[in-house]
Amino acid sequence: MEFLVALMQIMMVNIVLSGDNAVVIALAARNLPARQQKQAILWGSGGAIVLRIILTIAAVALLKIPFLQFAGALLLIWIAVKLLIEEDESEGQHHAHDNLLGAVKTILVADVVMSLDNTLAIAGVAKGDWPLLITGLVLSIPLIVFGSTIIMKMIERFPIIVYIGAGLIAYTAGEMIDSDAAVQPYLPHVFHDTPYLGILLVAGVIAYGWWYNTARGRTPEAVLRADEHAAERLEDQID
Repeated sequence: MEFLVALMQIMMVNIVLSGDNAVVIALAARNLPARQQKQAILWGSGGAIVLRIILTIAAVALLKIPFLQFAGALLLIWIAVKLLIEEDESEGQHHAHDNLLGAVKTILVADVVMSLDNTLAIAGVAKGDWPLLITGLVLSIPLIVFGSTIIMKMIERFPIIVYIGAGLIAYTAGEMIDSDAAVQPYLPHVFHDTPYLGILLVAGVIAYGWWYNTARGRTPEAVLRADEHAAERLEDQID
């Protein structure tokens, strides 16, 4: 009974902490053909869980490395911008296989960065019981996949969610910067233990993405249509 209770705790913690990861998965896979969306979600989620297990083992040591979270936050900001201004593959210069691998790599990199501090909470629940930890993380894969699928369906109906998702990633980057002990002495006091840095990054990323896409006539609806057209062309390549 204790094992089952702890197992449910790990699954629930992982699901709660994986909400932003599900957003990344959905954004990265949104312009793939339907069959490859499923592959990207499955491979990305499965690979992310494996990496999360490795991270959990090493998290305590990694979090002590100065400026590591700051570097990871910069990488997250780049990923948020990249997902927001992703160009339509209309020229057909990229093959479906390349796009699938690119989506999976984006998912894995973002998950590693975003999960670095979250894994400490999961490790705390496991209390050194690695079979319990691994079982809980693996069993949570279907739930993360389901969450990602739901978000992609929502993006189809409400394209503005692309901007919301990129903003969420940027906000996570702000939290990581504020959590880096090596960076805190250089941050203005107003950003210490407040949401202001995250909000500032959200505004900056969304504003840049909106400006970039608007300057090219790419409204959220136009971006979504471009993604759908790209997916259709990639589907033709596969066939």
